[in-house]
Amino acid sequence: MNIWVDFLITSLAFGAVFMYGSTGEILTEKAGHLNLGIPGIMCMGGAGGCLVLNLVGKSSLPGFLIVILGILGALIFSMLCGLLYSFLAVTLRANQNVTGLAMTTFGVGLSKVIINKLDSNIYLIGPKLLYRWPFAERRDALQYLGVLFFLAVIIAILSSWVLFRTKVGLHLRAVGENPATADAVGINVSRYKYVATCVGSGIAGLGGFYYIIDYMASQEAYLSVEALGWLSIALVIFALWRPHLTIVGSTVFGILFSCASYLANVKWLNITMATTPLLKMLPYVVTILVLIISSIRNKKENQPPTSLGLSYFREER
Repeated sequence: MNIWVDFLITSLAFGAVFMYGSTGEILTEKAGHLNLGIPGIMCMGGAGGCLVLNLVGKSSLPGFLIVILGILGALIFSMLCGLLYSFLAVTLRANQNVTGLAMTTFGVGLSKVIINKLDSNIYLIGPKLLYRWPFAERRDALQYLGVLFFLAVIIAILSSWVLFRTKVGLHLRAVGENPATADAVGINVSRYKYVATCVGSGIAGLGGFYYIIDYMASQEAYLSVEALGWLSIALVIFALWRPHLTIVGSTVFGILFSCASYLANVKWLNITMATTPLLKMLPYVVTILVLIISSIRNKKENQPPTSLGLSYFREER
């Protein structure tokens, strides 16, 4: 396969990590919650999925069941983190920024403890091929386009449809824009915030699981998940709070993030080791440019939810 085609496919597959994280964060932010705990939640999702695979990896269960159990493990662990965040931010009305940062610290630390206790020969060697179906036997970049990659695309499209084409999505957006008005017309604000945050956290957690089990298939991969989580939050701005645009944005981010390693191999560019970290800044630079452009255009549909980051006190309605 041509090196540039291989590069594009690899970038597309790598972008699925961001796709999961940003889609989950968009659903959370549409409910009015700025969840800075996404990096830690992605780490916990990866740890939860690996833990389940470590328990069933050497069993005689059918392959498709092992795949499903791993996904469920990632979902449960990350959704529990989302539930904890919701309890603190919705019920106890804690500061969302502080709560999110605490969740990241907690999730990153606990995930390291869990994964270091597991046997990588059990949760990586066999399951890796199962998650890379239908291209598991390939030795080129196509091997990365497996079950979890296609699941990321489906979730992004489905999330966008729910948000902008259903009554549930309308209510959720109303909660994020003006919770007092939504409450006045009979929408259960707390319920929508809880569900959106938990579901969003579950989706984000799949990104960490995908990166460890499928894309990298390495025991040391969990060390990089936190950094990718912060990029996923940045992608929310790039995608203008539209889940389907994360498919495009994650591909662009994947290309920009992969440029550092691929361009370093192009001899005529003469890229040194000192230049490589600068190339890794490209996704952040592009995000800043998108933020500036969207602010200048000042279109309502391209702006974050009005009540984003603000706790709702029903007594003040």
